[in-house]
Parts: sequence; structure tokens; C-alpha cells
Amino acid sequence: MRIDIITIFPDYFAPLELSLIGKARAAGILDIRLHDLRTWTYDRHSTVDDTPYGGGPGMVMKPQPWGEALDSVTAGAEAPPRLVLPTPSGAPFTQNDAKRLSAEPWLVLACGRYEGIDARVPADAARRMPVEEVSIGDYVLAGGESAALVVVETVSRLLPGVLGNAESAVQDSFASGAMENLLEGPVYTKPAQWRDQEAPPVLLSGDHGAVDRWRRHEALRKTARNRPELLRELAARRLDELERSDRELVLELLERVPEE
Repeated sequence: MRIDIITIFPDYFAPLELSLIGKARAAGILDIRLHDLRTWTYDRHSTVDDTPYGGGPGMVMKPQPWGEALDSVTAGAEAPPRLVLPTPSGAPFTQNDAKRLSAEPWLVLACGRYEGIDARVPADAARRMPVEEVSIGDYVLAGGESAALVVVETVSRLLPGVLGNAESAVQDSFASGAMENLLEGPVYTKPAQWRDQEAPPVLLSGDHGAVDRWRRHEALRKTARNRPELLRELAARRLDELERSDRELVLELLERVPEE
């Protein structure tokens, strides 16, 4: 997969040289290219923003450098990339979106700053490539770089060969199956006893069926505590698909979950 990132702070993406992403890049699984938006400015201050039409606080990123940057990055492409714009006004970015984007051969991430990018930029880009705006949460960041890192990592770890154990992605929070979109339960490692706490005996039992059942039940309990709306959604849509013990626990937990 190829990922181009356009930003005014290329150094922000130094973490992409580390850990699994760095190894994937070194192995040729992932081709990440960074572009400084100021490359496409022509005044001595390398200006990328201006005051908003209609008045108001803050500054807006100018269309000219963005338009030229996208033209340059995508020039000569046989097939267009998908342009992803991280923004608090975008659609919620989910694990399903990460799976979908991981099947794309080429992504371009545009990292906005200030009050955002002139709206004509994505409108113009949409004439020649698919464009989507995504939000990683209901809060506002100083810029799109942090969100872009989130998108790159969530998408990249789903690529074949990136994770050392592909099964890890299957067991993640929000993984697929009848119990998709649930939180992952607690995890433990050696020693079996640490300070005054013991690892759950079932995990040391060697009974794989019991272990799987314990993990599912703990995932349900954690989801009920931290994301009760996900448990309600599971009950509404897929309750009949669950194993009997899982279904009984869901109904029990729902009695304790406060109403929305």
C-alpha cells in the first residue's frame, strides 16, 4: 500500500519510522511518502493561510497550495488514490472504515490546520478521485496530523505481513464476527501471581473452550461498563447469533446498564 501525507509539519510523522509501521516500510509492505505543503507556496513567508471570507476568528488554509500539492502528488497516476481528510466535522472513523481503507492500494491524507482547508479543495479533488472526511472523535485537535497518524496505524496494522501474529487483529476490540464492535477484555501474562493479585485460573487451565468463553464474557462486561451503547446495539441487531451463555450474559448486563 502507498500512503502520501501532505502537511505543514512533516517532522510530526517521525513515529512512522518506529515499531511495526517502520518495519513494514523497511520490508516494502508500506510505502509512506511525506510532503511539505509549503513546497507549493511562492511568497517569501511560505504562506498557507488567510483570513476567512465572511469574517470570524482564526485563519483558513488557502486553496492554491493544496490544489497544486494534490495535482503534483497524484500526477501521472494510472488509477486515482482515495483522499482522506481528517477533520472534527467528518464522519466517525471506525474499525470497519480501517478495514475498508486497508483494501485500497493508495491513500492520500491531507492534514488541515487552523480553521480548516478551503472547501473548494475537496470539491475540486472529488472531480478526479474519491474523497472522504473522517473524525477520530468528538473533540478538536490543533491540526490533522495526530488524526492522520491514527488512520495510518489502524489501517496499516491490517495489511498482510505487518503484524507478527495475524490472529492479534482478529481478537482486537471492534473485531469482526457476531460480537464485532465490542471492547477487548482484560489480558494477563507471567507471573501467575503478582503482588496480591492472581491471573484468572481459567487462563492457566489449558481448556481452550473455557478460555474463549471467559474472554467473550469479559469483553461483554467491559463493554457494558465503558461503552453500554455498543452492548445495546449488539442486543438489538445480533442477539440471536450469540451462543447461549453469551446471550444470557448480555441480557443480564442490560438489566444493569443505565438507559440512554
